[in-house]
Amino acid sequence: MDKRNYLVILYDYYGVLLNDDNKKYFEDYYFDNLSLGEIAINSGVSRNAVHKHIKSAELKLLFYEDKLKLYEKEEKLKEALKKIDDESIKDEIINIFS
Repeated sequence: MDKRNYLVILYDYYGVLLNDDNKKYFEDYYFDNLSLGEIAINSGVSRNAVHKHIKSAELKLLFYEDKLKLYEKEEKLKEALKKIDDESIKDEIINIFS
């Protein structure tokens, strides 16, 4: 998986933990596909400020995953579920984590 997709997935898990500025710049950059210059113009700040906020958001997302490992645990759970043959048990486990 490439870094961009990984960060977007981590944002789904931990985005709520970011401050409002980091969220806005991250979303503009990763979801709206705006360039640093476009985000800077729209926000009335420098490109460097936008870059710092995006980098800060990326580092925080990676930090949270490193400490909490929610994405890693979900992937392991999905792999373990594939090995279970009993569909009723699978459904019960999926309902617990949904």
